[in-house]
Formats: sequence, C-alpha cells, structure tokens
Amino acid sequence: MPEPERPEGPGGYDPVGPAPGEAMSPTGQGGGMDLALEEAESLEKAPGPDTGPREKARSLWSDAWHQLRRNPVFIVSSLMILFLVIIAIWPQLIAGGDPLHCDLSKSQQGSQPGHPFGYDTQGCDVYTRTVYGARASITVGVCATLGAALLGSVLGGLAGFFGGWGDSLLSRVADIFFGIPVILGGLVFLSVVTSTTVWPVVGFIVLLGWPQLARIARGSVITAKQNDYVQAARALGAGNARMMLRHVAPNAVAPVIVVATIALGTYIALEATLSFLGVGLRPPTVSWGIDISNAASQIRNAPHMLLYPAGALSLTVLAFIMLGDAVRDALDPKLR
Repeated sequence: MPEPERPEGPGGYDPVGPAPGEAMSPTGQGGGMDLALEEAESLEKAPGPDTGPREKARSLWSDAWHQLRRNPVFIVSSLMILFLVIIAIWPQLIAGGDPLHCDLSKSQQGSQPGHPFGYDTQGCDVYTRTVYGARASITVGVCATLGAALLGSVLGGLAGFFGGWGDSLLSRVADIFFGIPVILGGLVFLSVVTSTTVWPVVGFIVLLGWPQLARIARGSVITAKQNDYVQAARALGAGNARMMLRHVAPNAVAPVIVVATIALGTYIALEATLSFLGVGLRPPTVSWGIDISNAASQIRNAPHMLLYPAGALSLTVLAFIMLGDAVRDALDPKLR
C-alpha cells in the first residue's frame, strides 16, 4: 500500500517532521530550525567531561606514600635514619680512628683538635666510639624488629584467620609472655650467656617482643576477613591460602608495620638499657649502652663522656618513633 503524500510548506519546509528512518536535515533557509540543528551537531561533536582520561584510583599504599611525601615529620625522621644507617654500615666515612685504641695518658680529657668529643676513662676517643656504636644499636633494633614482626605476624595471622583452639592457645601463651618483666627477664636470660655478639640480645628481644605484634596481627586479620570481598572470594571457591595471601594479608599488614616501626626505637633503647646493666652487649663490642655505663660514675668529673653517646641514643630512638607516628597517620584514614 503506498504511503500517503505529506504536505510540504513553502521552501520545502515539512510541518510534520521527518519520515520514519529519515534524519532531520537543514532547510537551507536559515532561521531557528537550522540554528537548532547546528547547535545539536556541535554538542554531539564536542568532547564531554567524561570522555577525557580519568585519574587512576590510588590504592592504600599509594595514597599513604602521597601523604608521607608531604609530611615534614616523615622527611626529617627519614633523613636522620638514613644518616644513621649509612654510618652504621660505613662508620669510617666520618670517623677515621680505631674505637678500641686507647691512651691512658689522655684519660677524661676534654675536646681537642681532631677529637671534638674528648676522651673517656680509658683514654678512648669518645667521638669515634659514638660513631661506631651506631652499628651495634641499629643491628639489634632492625634484626629484633624483623624477627618479632615475622614471628608475630605469622602466628597472630594464622590464629585470627582460623580461630578455634589454636587462637585460644596463642592468646594464653601471649598472656604468659606479657606477664614477664622485660628487665628482670633480660637479667635472668642474658646473665647465663657468654657470647659477646649481638645475637643473644636479638633473640631475647624477639622472644619477648613477638606477643605484642601477634596480638595486633590477630585483631587486624579478624577485621579484614569479615569484609565483603573476602566473603565473595570464599563464595567463589577460593582456598584458604589464596584468601590469606591475596585478600586478607595485604589489608591487615598496615597496623603491624606501624607498631613494628615504633617498636624498633624501643628495642634500641632496651638494648642500651641491658648493656648499661652489664647483661646486654659486652666488650669488645662498641655500644652506646656500654659507654653510658662506663661514664655514669664519672658524670661529675667528665660529663662529656655521658653526653654524646646518650644524645646519639636519644636522637636515634626519637627518629624511629617520629617515623612510626608519620606512618601511622598515613596508613590510618581515620586520622586524616
């Protein structure tokens, strides 16, 4: 059946509109209709606000790094720690003497050219011993932190993920270790050790330090495994190992990192305390705690013997605590 003819107005204007399947075309006569069509075409060709490249969503770690780079506390503490690590690895860069070379004729003498910190009771250069003392303290702090964090994270993470009798057993064992006084435990444990290396002190700190990190890891894993993406992975048939490594651990490790960073400074102070009491590091190992212990009895006659190693110890502990606070602020969105 033929289609009925449509009436046309003057100049070819179609008062009815385009037929089905036809696109509206300009009339060629100007006017409002042609202007409206030109505007519609320009809007279609113009790029919209969503057609450009979108900014990639940042993860927790990239967002934390973005915050840390703008935190002056993090920058200052990182530079201090970097300097301490460098002189711990290569102390000869800024101290050319031998920390074990002593001259009794210079005992307790003050600052002299080439020896800005003076001499101790045995006539050893205080500056050289202060620089070389960073190696033992940094080694103990880093190794003890890594050991405690690894042991505590594994045990606490497994207990929090699986629960049951293993979780209850870990909690009771951790309570036992929490009840041991740190200084008293160190006096008892290290008094029977005859080694002059740093490893007995590292082992003792790991033995008493892992329960705190295990409890942090356990609570973080319990919180992470209740999230929707973990439940979705479980519903899709993911195994326990995959869920633990791919979904739970990356989202539960942030609190452990924060606590471990702050604990590193505490472990350095604990090593110095045990060395001061005579059960930590022992000569011929060069340590700030040993130098502080030797200078304590001469604080009135030669205060410089105590001032410099104690100041180096305080600055080191302060740097790691500041770093831990900055990392905590960056990894905890609630504090922003």
